[in-house]
Amino acid sequence: MKKVLIITYYWPPSGGAGVQRWVKFVKYLRKYGWEPIVYIPENPHYPVLDKSFNKDIPPDITILKYPIWEPYTIYKKFMGMKKEEKVQHGFIQEEKRSTFKQNISNWIRSNFFIPDARKFWIKPSIKYLTKYFMQHEKPDVIVSTGPPHSMHLIAMGLKKKLDIPWIADFRDPWTGIDFYSQLKLTKRADKKHHKLEKAVLQNADKVIAVGWNMAKELEALGAGSVDIITNGYDDTDFSNIETQNPVNSNKFVLSHIGSLNRDRNPETLWEAISELIKENKKFNKLLQIKLIGKIDIKVIEYLKKYNLQDYYVKIDYVSHKNIPEILQKSNILLLLLNNTPNIESIITGKIFEYIASKRPILCIGSSTGDASKILKDSKSGRAFDFEDKNGIKSFIIKRFKCFINQECEDLNSEDIEKYSRKNLTAKLAEMLNSVCL
Repeated sequence: MKKVLIITYYWPPSGGAGVQRWVKFVKYLRKYGWEPIVYIPENPHYPVLDKSFNKDIPPDITILKYPIWEPYTIYKKFMGMKKEEKVQHGFIQEEKRSTFKQNISNWIRSNFFIPDARKFWIKPSIKYLTKYFMQHEKPDVIVSTGPPHSMHLIAMGLKKKLDIPWIADFRDPWTGIDFYSQLKLTKRADKKHHKLEKAVLQNADKVIAVGWNMAKELEALGAGSVDIITNGYDDTDFSNIETQNPVNSNKFVLSHIGSLNRDRNPETLWEAISELIKENKKFNKLLQIKLIGKIDIKVIEYLKKYNLQDYYVKIDYVSHKNIPEILQKSNILLLLLNNTPNIESIITGKIFEYIASKRPILCIGSSTGDASKILKDSKSGRAFDFEDKNGIKSFIIKRFKCFINQECEDLNSEDIEKYSRKNLTAKLAEMLNSVCL
């Protein structure tokens, strides 16, 4: 059986979206003739933990670990955070803190930790893995997955040392990421980011993107060609959940799963809901908004601005094993995209589990982007532009009337099997085979 070395920062017990893609690939790779070897930090800083992903890891695979130094202890002391507090990624701020200190820390992070705070793991990892594979059978292929994009630099160094084909997997863009403009970069730092990004794209034997627009952007930045393997859903996660409309529900539930930073704060949605509350007494009485995940303080402020503080339930984190049941008990699933220049290319990982649940999806961001394309193709919901308040209201009230009358039509979800983790792993295995020819 051929072997593939997977270099990743996120791995169980990490929770959140970043861990799922490669845990699921590893789960199914042997089925397609590939033996995974996983390389991870020995002592990483994970914002959230979720042991439920442990069930997906084959019990006897090789997992290599090496210590990592990350600057979060210094950061927390500077910001006046408690020792046990977790540093949130993606510019989520849950509490009001010193803006001056935040700006200083962001500037230092952006200009001195390039490409990211895991940069100190790059050289030790190359040294450790080179030594390890000089003493053990070399893998047939190396895969790095980012962010953090330091993983790609480890793989690039290892490829040069051992002359092994390398695939760079981009779960999110690098310089095209939605918060790149918030990094307060000097010209020198910006130039270095682009230089490293270009080196990765040009030196990798294959590049993977999770969506169509991202693939075009990476090709424009220097990648020879980019293959698309989206994220997906695992059939086994939904095997014990019957797909049906909620019965005897006491509330009309709008649910959002995942982090909500200020770029995802959908003011038009809050305004639309606020108007519906005033216009429809039954809607006012039965509405519940479930927000599951980390929420930026700015989102809370807007919920208060539109007098929605009595309608939402905030839950910090739910184990992934419990997500399918929550999706099934929701009347509408909220897919909220970042209001940033790269909106057309954003495909949040949750969209595929939303689709698998066969509950109606209300996407707010772009009616023409990649997320909208997936919803249209699968007939799983609708995507609206940020300012389309009337369209948003119409979608919500239509579903509410169905809920009241208990006559909601079934979603005619189509062709969703191509997003199953098994089928996506088969596609990955074909790519691994292609670089070994």
